[in-house]
Amino acid sequence: MPLIPIYTWNKTLINFGTRRKKFSQQPWAQGVILLACVVVAMLLANLPGTRDFYFNLLETDLGITVSSPDGGGFIFPAGMTVEKFINDILMVVFFFTVGLEIKREIVCGELSTPRKAILPVIAALGGVLAPALIYVLVNHGTAASSGWGIPTATDIAFAVGILSILGDRVPVSLKVFLTALAIADDLMAILVVALFYGGKINILLLGIALLLVLLIIFMNRMGEKRPWFYLVPAVAVWILFYYSGIHATMSGVVMAFLIPMKPRYSKSYYYRKRKICRTKLSEFDSIHESGGFPNGPQRHILRELSKTSKDCIGLSYRLEHGLAPWVNFLIMPVFALANAGVRITDPSYFNVLSYSPELGSVSMGIFLGLLFGKPLGITLASFLAVKTKVAAMPDRATWRMLFAVACLGGIGFTMSIFVDTLSFGDQAEQVTLMLRDMGKVAVLLGSLCAGILGSVLVVIASRGSRAGRQP
Repeated sequence: MPLIPIYTWNKTLINFGTRRKKFSQQPWAQGVILLACVVVAMLLANLPGTRDFYFNLLETDLGITVSSPDGGGFIFPAGMTVEKFINDILMVVFFFTVGLEIKREIVCGELSTPRKAILPVIAALGGVLAPALIYVLVNHGTAASSGWGIPTATDIAFAVGILSILGDRVPVSLKVFLTALAIADDLMAILVVALFYGGKINILLLGIALLLVLLIIFMNRMGEKRPWFYLVPAVAVWILFYYSGIHATMSGVVMAFLIPMKPRYSKSYYYRKRKICRTKLSEFDSIHESGGFPNGPQRHILRELSKTSKDCIGLSYRLEHGLAPWVNFLIMPVFALANAGVRITDPSYFNVLSYSPELGSVSMGIFLGLLFGKPLGITLASFLAVKTKVAAMPDRATWRMLFAVACLGGIGFTMSIFVDTLSFGDQAEQVTLMLRDMGKVAVLLGSLCAGILGSVLVVIASRGSRAGRQP
């Protein structure tokens, strides 16, 4: 084969790899992939040739039968299907990563001081209470009343992704404000799931889990920073949560707050090791290469250098950085594929204003909560905090721009769909499935409209502010 085609193919593959890396590093990349997965899931759930395969795959049993000597046995984990594997195991990793991010922001980020945290936290609280109130007003006393937590969440990936696309139209201070708000919102959504969307509590198993958590805290206080001393107990905590009635994803949040942020090696130790590393590097350069690069002695030196640099970074940071690509580009797309697929058996699913005296209107409550409740709650809470001098207005921000950014807080998507999968469990199975499907469609429509409305208002507000600055 000629050399020119081989070179051309290699160059093409290198260019493709570079573009793929650049794409994955864009703030909006995750949102694009999630949106594509939503479209694919909806097609799989509704096309005649794929819908049976799609739902049968999600209902496939993954439990392992464990036999006992007396001929009996049990299935572990009980009731584990493909859908539950995604929602109860893969989503644990997602919540674990969210917990690491929240902890980092509380310790040394945008929520680390009262002055930094007060406005986003108050705004997030308003953004939770207002849509929940709208939902309750619409659905009080109906079968849909338990879904009030669905419109309370903000999807940080989509919201920040849209802000990045809008560029310098939004002041940096408001981008930081929305990011911190979304993180505080995630924490509140976690509390909502933990307190209101769990099952019947098994006190004994929950007590054992708490004892194990106390043991992990003790190890942390004693200075233990090796990863396996935390990751192995994390599996036991997940099992105890799974069978205790607390939603299994909460084990990820609990463990995230227990992972140490301080590095294993101190700054003084690092400086001592750096001197040794310089000597090692001199040895590395003087080693005669034989058998290819790196040879045995070179690999030994590289391992020592790698271990020193790795242990100078806290375990919490390393896990957050290492898991982020897997969460953003694997776990969340898989979650969207498994949960956004709604079989549209009735066109009324798209009628967000439909209402039934018995069933209420999941669609109306969620749609109005995301599109109007979120921005109004965020803006009103921020206005009260600023006017009472509890918090300060973000730099170079106007109320018009803040309201426009608050509209982007109505993009619920991931967390809203997740809460939807936990809601309405006290109804008959057919009613539960119908309400959940209607809720997912409403989340998608409400998030789409909130994203469009917020983007348009940001453009309008930015033009007004630029026109006002011109002489």
